[in-house]
Amino acid sequence: MTDSHKGNYCLECDAKNGDCSDTFKYTNDSNKLRDSAIGYIAQNGSSHIENKTKHTENRYISSSNACRMSTMTAETPKIVSFDQHTNPFVFKCEMDFFRKIRTAIFTIFIVPCRLLIITSLLIIAWILATIGLWGLTMDDLNVKPISGWRRIIQVVAAQAMYGMYFFGSFHGVKITGQPQATSKEAPILVLAPHSSFFDSISVVLFGPPSVLAKAETASLPFLGKLINFTQPIYVWREDPNSRQNTIKTVIERANSRDDWPQIIIFPEGTCTNRSCVLSFKPGAFYPGVPVQPVCIRYPNKFDTVTWTWEGPGALKLLWLTMCSVYTRCELEFLPVYLPTQEEKNNPKLYATNVRNVMAKALGLPTSDLTYDDCKMMIRARQMNLPHFDDIVEIEKLRQKIGLTLTSIEEQVVASSLVHESNCIVSIPEFALRLQISVDDPITAELFRIFDTEMSGTIDFREYLLCAVYLIKQSVPTMDLMQIVSRMYDNCGKGAGRLTRTALVHLLKHTIAASIDECVDIFADIDFERRGFVTIDNLREYFESKPEFAHLFEIPTTAKKTTQSSTTKPKSQ
Repeated sequence: MTDSHKGNYCLECDAKNGDCSDTFKYTNDSNKLRDSAIGYIAQNGSSHIENKTKHTENRYISSSNACRMSTMTAETPKIVSFDQHTNPFVFKCEMDFFRKIRTAIFTIFIVPCRLLIITSLLIIAWILATIGLWGLTMDDLNVKPISGWRRIIQVVAAQAMYGMYFFGSFHGVKITGQPQATSKEAPILVLAPHSSFFDSISVVLFGPPSVLAKAETASLPFLGKLINFTQPIYVWREDPNSRQNTIKTVIERANSRDDWPQIIIFPEGTCTNRSCVLSFKPGAFYPGVPVQPVCIRYPNKFDTVTWTWEGPGALKLLWLTMCSVYTRCELEFLPVYLPTQEEKNNPKLYATNVRNVMAKALGLPTSDLTYDDCKMMIRARQMNLPHFDDIVEIEKLRQKIGLTLTSIEEQVVASSLVHESNCIVSIPEFALRLQISVDDPITAELFRIFDTEMSGTIDFREYLLCAVYLIKQSVPTMDLMQIVSRMYDNCGKGAGRLTRTALVHLLKHTIAASIDECVDIFADIDFERRGFVTIDNLREYFESKPEFAHLFEIPTTAKKTTQSSTTKPKSQ
């Protein structure tokens, strides 16, 4: 996996991206979500859409040379509450029989020719970049914008790069909307939704502008020279002050009197499947200068460009794209957004309002779901946690009611007071055990998630298992099992003894084991026929089996910290 948009770097984003994504369509007239994804779709499933009618007053400045100001009111787009059925970071790309035949034919006869032309153009662009950078050091590139004959060569190199896209099947690139503003009118270009490394076509079409890039990309063969020629703002990931230094550089360039090229930023911070517009990172909005939003669309019948972290890899997408007759891409320039004084003082408000404007123009809902939320949800699904599809909502409700600020759930689990005989509770008992108000609507909402049969009672262990998972996201699965095993000990009163039935309950919701698999594991461990196994027996068994090695690894899908989300708002 590589970071989003490959050579480019999304400000404040350290998230890895992958491949392709599920396509989810929305009907603009009714704002209802229509599931069209393959993978996480459930039969007759539907998403819950929260209709926010809040209005924000957005002031714009015209992108013409006259910079005529206007004022308009934009309705806040619909906000989607996502579950696993509408994961914006997932996509599966499937071809029908006739497309497979055409792909095979193109692979044999067309792709080799396209690769030859693309390679030639890449070499030409690299030679031009090498000439343009001759005699310049990295310090020179950071201090003063390129001008004169170097600037001319830069534009020619960008045209050669565009030729690579053109011969790679991007024949239908369309630029619509307002004229592109100058760097003085809008120092920053904000692009969304960010869904592919092919979004980098904007870099060769728009000037070229400067990009945000990881420092290590400077040493990449061929691409390093080309990226350097855009005078990028490099992000040094090993430097703890990198984020602050990057924002400082953006502010300096945006407010400089020199003729710096515009800075292009993908504020979502990661790639999605274009089913929604994620929260914008505030980095692009700290300077408080006007920005010009640019909407990206790929109106293709067969999607070969979308690249998220679960789906086809980059090489497969490149291959499928070059096997296409043509690939359409639309880039729509919206009017330059002129921030109010309040937005200048509050970059997060500025980012949110710009996102709302872009979401309305795209006809898409917005989502406060983050990349970390989806990683958390995917791991919960892989473990088969109870109600894994609601895990993000459970975490938000825990935050709202203040449970994330206490350790009550861990104390309840550690006390061994919850077991088979007393795990079924009503809402008053639920509130009492968690020391929260039974009259609080959030308590009822949290309880309702687990009361799927509307019986008025739930298995309290299911809630505690989800809560411990949310608290201990950074611990290996085996350690998580050891923590919650006390709740399934129905024969030893907290001594750590698990009957076959108890083991089934434990493994079903921690490693997604089937009943047959659980029975086999129990039989292998309990060879003395004692009728129970201990958690230590289980650990030793898993340690002896290479196929269970992942249970002892720190999960890569865990959030950085759970506590950080309790002190900071999720939208950025």
